[in-house]
Amino acid sequence: MSDARGKLIIAPISAAAPGALYQQIVDGLKREISEGRLAAGTALPSFRGLAEELLVSVITVKRAYEELERDGIIYRRQGLGTFVADKAVNRSREAKSAHARELLRQAIREATEAGLSQQQILELLKSLMPKERSTTHG
Repeated sequence: MSDARGKLIIAPISAAAPGALYQQIVDGLKREISEGRLAAGTALPSFRGLAEELLVSVITVKRAYEELERDGIIYRRQGLGTFVADKAVNRSREAKSAHARELLRQAIREATEAGLSQQQILELLKSLMPKERSTTHG
């Protein structure tokens, strides 16, 4: 657990960025959880605390927390606060995986419509994959 309890490090949210403000908060928290920066049981800031930190309304944070709670990623305990759920990492990764599958389906459809063969699509995908480093530290 972090000693900076309640201090989240999520990308700044902006009305100019794509997606609703509450969705940017949802996505940011899911990313922090799936990448292991917010462990199960970690206390999250109050609605008001996070709203002040992100410079958004309390209603925006409340809506984001409600969606995350509905998805089983966080839970609330009356009088204690809001916490990362035990199964949050798996649920967050499952959601990201489903989203990635949908994006890949769209990409394959676009590539097929552009006249690329299956082999060309696979080669394109392979060329875009990050290269694994052969050494642990460069």
